[in-house]
Amino acid sequence: MARKSLLLWCIFGAFLTVDAGQIARGSFVVEFQDNQDLSVYRRLVEAKADTVMSFDYSLFKGESIQFKDLETAEHSATELLELECIKNIWPKQIYSRPNAKALWTGSSVESMLRVKRQNVNDTFSPHVQTQVDRLRANGITGKGVKIAVIDTGIDYTHPALGGCFGTGCLVADGYDLVGDAYTGTNVPVPDSDPWDGCGGHGTHVAGIIAAQQNQFGFTGAAPDVKLAAYRVFGCEGDASNDVIIDAYMRAVEDGANIITASLGDTGGWSQDPWSVVVTRIVDSGIPCVLSAGNDGSMGLFHPQTPANGKRVAAIASYDNSIYPILLVPSSFRVNGGDSKPFGYTSGSPRSWAGVELPLWAPSFNSTENGQGCTELPDGTPDLSDKVILIRRGGCTIAKKVQNVADKGARYILIYNNIGGTAVLETSVTGVLGIGMLRTSTGVALINALASGSEVVLSMGDPIAARLEGEPNNRTGGFISTTSSWGPAWDGDMNPEFGVPGGYILSTYPVSLGSYAVLSGTSMSCPLVAAIYALLSNVRGTLDPALLHQYLSSTAIPNLLNTGDSTFPLLAPVAQQGAGLLQAWEAAHVTTLLSPSSIMFNDTDYLKSSVSFTITNTENQEVTYNISSVGAATAYTFSDSTTPDPFPGLKTDDSFAHISMNETKITIPPHGQAAVAVTVKPPAVDAKLLPVYSGYITLNGTNGENLSLPYQGIAGSLNSQTVLGNWALFASTDTDNPITASNSTFAIPSLSNNSSSINNNSSLPTAIADMVFGSPLVYVEAIPVDGGSLAKGNATGNSNDIFNSPKRWVSRVPVEFEFNGTMADHTIVPAGRYKLRVRALHIFGNEDTDDSTQWDVAETPEFFIQYA
Repeated sequence: MARKSLLLWCIFGAFLTVDAGQIARGSFVVEFQDNQDLSVYRRLVEAKADTVMSFDYSLFKGESIQFKDLETAEHSATELLELECIKNIWPKQIYSRPNAKALWTGSSVESMLRVKRQNVNDTFSPHVQTQVDRLRANGITGKGVKIAVIDTGIDYTHPALGGCFGTGCLVADGYDLVGDAYTGTNVPVPDSDPWDGCGGHGTHVAGIIAAQQNQFGFTGAAPDVKLAAYRVFGCEGDASNDVIIDAYMRAVEDGANIITASLGDTGGWSQDPWSVVVTRIVDSGIPCVLSAGNDGSMGLFHPQTPANGKRVAAIASYDNSIYPILLVPSSFRVNGGDSKPFGYTSGSPRSWAGVELPLWAPSFNSTENGQGCTELPDGTPDLSDKVILIRRGGCTIAKKVQNVADKGARYILIYNNIGGTAVLETSVTGVLGIGMLRTSTGVALINALASGSEVVLSMGDPIAARLEGEPNNRTGGFISTTSSWGPAWDGDMNPEFGVPGGYILSTYPVSLGSYAVLSGTSMSCPLVAAIYALLSNVRGTLDPALLHQYLSSTAIPNLLNTGDSTFPLLAPVAQQGAGLLQAWEAAHVTTLLSPSSIMFNDTDYLKSSVSFTITNTENQEVTYNISSVGAATAYTFSDSTTPDPFPGLKTDDSFAHISMNETKITIPPHGQAAVAVTVKPPAVDAKLLPVYSGYITLNGTNGENLSLPYQGIAGSLNSQTVLGNWALFASTDTDNPITASNSTFAIPSLSNNSSSINNNSSLPTAIADMVFGSPLVYVEAIPVDGGSLAKGNATGNSNDIFNSPKRWVSRVPVEFEFNGTMADHTIVPAGRYKLRVRALHIFGNEDTDDSTQWDVAETPEFFIQYA
């Protein structure tokens, strides 16, 4: 029964519990044991549940089911778990739609066909940064490799994506698992056509991998691969894990060599069902590449599921060295002199064609952030016959636009305070045109106005826009500030490595403009999938572990950059993993390092002595000089129990002391040797949970320069507070004001048969701010007046409310509604209660009552009455 009781906790807990709305109530994903009689299961399910999806694949057999009685669904699930034919049962989880926002898109097919590519080097900058250009110059194109893309589908009608679907086409295979109307919570309507006409995300991903030559002069990194598109999102909304698991299994059965998914959600626990399935696929020999996430602002310990899965390639994002920007050719005159050219990026609305008006600015200070952030003074002239120029920063664009529109402005240009431009949108009444200028252009125009000169602009037609490339001297080549940080909750390395994902030009659905620039790990992930394909062409293998080792050892770590400043310290491994991939080096390196990274764990489980193996595959001996270099130590906390944001979290040069038994070693042809590594963690304040890291470096006489990332935690994960603020709210109040002590909630009467209550009923709702991950969270209803509290033990709490406990909780608010129903489906009598939460520490023993292993908090007292 040990296996059964362990899995019992898996039923009740969402593996990624961000709020109750992300769990499909009463829905479960069931996995069958191989070669078992399912007749008893069928009889039980037939009476109580509907089958939503069936899985009959070599790596996963089972189905997703929806229980008819939501109130008894968990109890029914436990009954199923007792059957010998059941391997796993998980709650159905809803995952968020990718949120990559286009910096610009083409407005129509016709306008994009007029775009002329100017001032952009012939070599695509993301390919130069990753040495893809060098492999391509040698004729390496990914031929013979099939990459599955699990996303919003692909617009295969796009000329740069082959223009067709099926045998002989670039998009040769795939399936639409959901249909246009699917939102993640309704019933999918699948069909055989994975066309993307409304999402865009999957089409952009496809172009990064395999776009054919086009008017912008770029191609995908591996243009001769075949693509298989698996659509798991409708035109709006999210996707459920049963749909996503089905997509992965279809990709495997259809013969995918590599699977890429720029999807995921806040997580960090490898026990999530999606993570489990992806790990299983990797272990079968198919590389799975996933985006690490775009929550860099959340700081340390914020990895994404399923990128945190074991042996999965979690991909960070670096910024492009070139900003690809669309500029409309225009001109200006100073004091009636000769016309001088400039360009702007048109936004929406875009009625700029033929506009010729004088320029006006509320401030001549080209470094002031707050321009237009307050109402303009009464002496401001009528702005309806002028083009308004304002610096970005200090407040929202919307606020700036509204303030100048209140003075009659119809045409507005915002000049950027960082590199590049973006497409701006406004719906403010009276505004006919909005656009953005590069910083240098805006400063030049401001300087002309500041000299007392009249500046008149002649605005070009947005349909004549052209592509230009502006060097990204601020963040180009550095890890994107938005890229999510690790480590995972068990201290594992996450992300693994990265490639450019910031400011990436690629294909977009024809109906949405054909081309777009997007940013995020959604864009870096497919580039790595393409690099895997290129490596397989050179190496003759698709072995996930082997390719991972080649890529990791040849990656180049970069310095720490906060978006505004660069520091003389390497960025932490928790942010950039092994570093920026170098595809040419990975394809040709003759030294193999195993494992591909070293984890020293936290101080409770410190592995102070480890080893790695060097294998020389050359036909001659190689001597290696071995050393180490520290990366910035990053501190999870400062003066609170909530991890600090980035930028903002403290970093310094408190390096660990790394020593090795060999600093110079000669390895014969096709020989190998082990190197022992000892760590002494830095002497830092353990309460701040510092994460130290760096790289062991190897410089060979064969010219190879390799690195092996290492990471450790100079503190105790088990000692960290996991439960933050805990308060009581009314479920029907969307503003969530805290409910006063001794408030009364009127709940419709329930029977012990537990029928569902009206959704409009106002229920006492406890919301816990989980400041750190917890493997197990209980909520109990405690009677205040009379009656005894049966405390039970940590795994048998007789006061658990319905839907308690929750499992594998991340750094997110967790919500519990209490309708008077307990976990055993009994109904508590009317009276005064309080809710108590118990959150288990990381690595805590759930079978103990030891108070050091649990955070405990209680809500204010409240009354419940039954109507």
